Amino acid sequence: MTAREEMLARIAAAIANTAPVVSEKLVSETARGDGAARREHGELTGTALLDLLSGRLTDYRAQVKRTARATLAEAIATALAGRGARRIVVPPGLDVPLPDWAEVTVDADGDRGLSPGELDSFDAVITRAAVAIAETGTIILDGSADQGRRAISLVPDYHLCIVGQEQVVQLVPEAVARLAGSSRRPLTWISGPSATSDIELERVEGVHGPRTLEVILLAD
Repeated sequence: MTAREEMLARIAAAIANTAPVVSEKLVSETARGDGAARREHGELTGTALLDLLSGRLTDYRAQVKRTARATLAEAIATALAGRGARRIVVPPGLDVPLPDWAEVTVDADGDRGLSPGELDSFDAVITRAAVAIAETGTIILDGSADQGRRAISLVPDYHLCIVGQEQVVQLVPEAVARLAGSSRRPLTWISGPSATSDIELERVEGVHGPRTLEVILLAD
């Protein structure tokens, strides 16, 4: 018996007595059909769904603005001006109106894209989203053309993300179902601005990504 075979045999022996118990517990809980953890479809729609997402994002210290599609250009210009953001990097397939005064640079795909050092010189990045989860306050990017490479949403200090009402779901299982076609792409799950805490629980923002996340919700 090789060392690998011996190790696997020991693992199998160690879990042999516990595996059936776990299975029975899962079966009994599933049969009951209760509990929020097993919900697959949310009940909220429309304004109530957007209210939940907005509240969760705000709890995570993200900035949230709601606007109609007809006033999206004004909302984007106001958000950028409020941050003093003039030099903007965008993914190649972005389809939102940008202010004339912004210096816009389109990032390329793959190895032809801007370097981390170049991305760090921009005031902001603007992207769309693949899906948003209201219950967890999570924005998910899947690398589509209107979201771009993962690097462009991680390096600039300010991320302005445009989320349409039709992209918002209530629960994680609903989001996973929508992302089935993106399973081979690297996904970025964003729940508020980048932040971490040290051993003394001192919160530091901007360590692993943008210090500021602002979300514009497009309501019908």
